[in-house]
Amino acid sequence: MTVSNWTEADSHRAHEIWSDYQQHHDVSEKIGQTAGIEPVSGSIWFGESIQDVIAQRAADGNAAPLFFMRVGSVTYYRKGGHR
Repeated sequence: MTVSNWTEADSHRAHEIWSDYQQHHDVSEKIGQTAGIEPVSGSIWFGESIQDVIAQRAADGNAAPLFFMRVGSVTYYRKGGHR
C-alpha cells in the first residue's frame, strides 16, 4: 500500500486496531505520545512525535503507511482558534 492507495477502510481499520489495543493495554503512561498504526499488519509504534515514530519504524526496515493518533486525544492535531 502506498499513500496514494490509502482508503477510508484503512483509516477505519487503524481505528479498530487502536481501540482493541487500548482495551488490552494500559496506555495511561503514554498520554501525549504519538501512536503510529499500520492497518495491514496491526503493528503500533509509539514515540514523542511523528518523526520519532517514522525513525523507529525505518530502523525496523518497514516503510508501510501509518495512521497517527495522539494518545489520550480524539484528534492528533486541530488547526484553528476559537472565535
